Amino acid sequence: MPRPVEIAITGLGAVTPYGVGWEALLDGLTRGENAITPLSVFENPLAVHPVVGQVTQPLNVDSDTGLYLSRTDRLAILAARQAVAMAAIGADDRAACPVVLGSTVAGLTDLVPEVVHDPAAYYRRTGTRPASSYPVGHVAACVAADLGCGGPRIGVNVACSSGALALAAAANMIAEGRATVALAGGSDALCAVTLAGFASLQALDSQPCRPFSRSRSGLNVGEGAAAVVLEEWTHARARGAVILGRLAGWASSNDALHPTAPDDQGRGLARAMRLSLEMAGVAPAAIGYVNAHGTGTPLNDVAEMRGYERVFAGRPGPVPVSSTKSYIGHTLGAAGAIEAVITLLGLRHGLLFPTLRLAEPEESPLVEFLAGAPRPTSMRAAMSVSAGFGGTNASLVFTRADAEDES
Repeated sequence: MPRPVEIAITGLGAVTPYGVGWEALLDGLTRGENAITPLSVFENPLAVHPVVGQVTQPLNVDSDTGLYLSRTDRLAILAARQAVAMAAIGADDRAACPVVLGSTVAGLTDLVPEVVHDPAAYYRRTGTRPASSYPVGHVAACVAADLGCGGPRIGVNVACSSGALALAAAANMIAEGRATVALAGGSDALCAVTLAGFASLQALDSQPCRPFSRSRSGLNVGEGAAAVVLEEWTHARARGAVILGRLAGWASSNDALHPTAPDDQGRGLARAMRLSLEMAGVAPAAIGYVNAHGTGTPLNDVAEMRGYERVFAGRPGPVPVSSTKSYIGHTLGAAGAIEAVITLLGLRHGLLFPTLRLAEPEESPLVEFLAGAPRPTSMRAAMSVSAGFGGTNASLVFTRADAEDES
């Protein structure tokens, strides 16, 4: 596979149940804090009483865009502002900067009959102009308008791979010469409809989830957002940007098997991982950590393990794997972006984040399911893996900014 141009990462932003900012996310992960708690941010309409990863801090966004800002939009704007400020990209770069954001819920949290049936009346009453159908691209439009980004505004809705594939789509734009700087990520808010859907699938755990444990029984829905500034390498170096890492490889695949169930042998996921490693020029033995999709459902975790066994067979030792959904829940369309940020933070700070509540893990001689306390380590490359309904898989390979490529 031909190597693309070098993609530098120059800005990170996050809003998670730990609070606003990637710093709060890193602190919560380092302390091993469980952020999955009983639902309280809105009235629970379900007969079951789920625990969730929820953002309880006020989402104060003073944005004069003229667009209606749903909870998902506010989460996205706060994360994007931090990423753009950290990257310190100038007005000229913003003028041509595309915004690519993944979401599955989008503005569904705020959809009310008045908006659907009489948006003009809603505008007269509130002074804001909502999008009556809340298309996924509305999230990107709100972020672009807030930050003055004048490039294409793209919404990605590929189930729970959306955030990861948004980063891949933005990286492709840079690699193909269609952009120099791009803002990418994902955002999703907690939604009663989403909770009801997972409850109907009997996929929710009434307790904080236990990914990769043999006693696991389901997932916890979460909310949050993450944003990443991607930049053509020589452009970032020329303007003196601080380069946080490199997005070295990315790929997607599809199981083409079932609307919700994964391929239980992990073949599609393995294909995405192999393709991303090939693009990155990184050998499987060089991967120091995999941030897994790791939902905690009975089917997903075993399928993932089989995928890792396919890709990492022949390593000198097992590949370290963990699920950070055990800290903040499954943030759906935002998950791939948040977990990409977590992977970058682990790579940059030399930390492996274990899976919380991991007891009696699934057994594999090729996979080390991380448990206990965060482990200091030195690594040059790490991987973030996502999977979604419909069999969509995504894999992102990150390397340190100072790492040499391995052909």
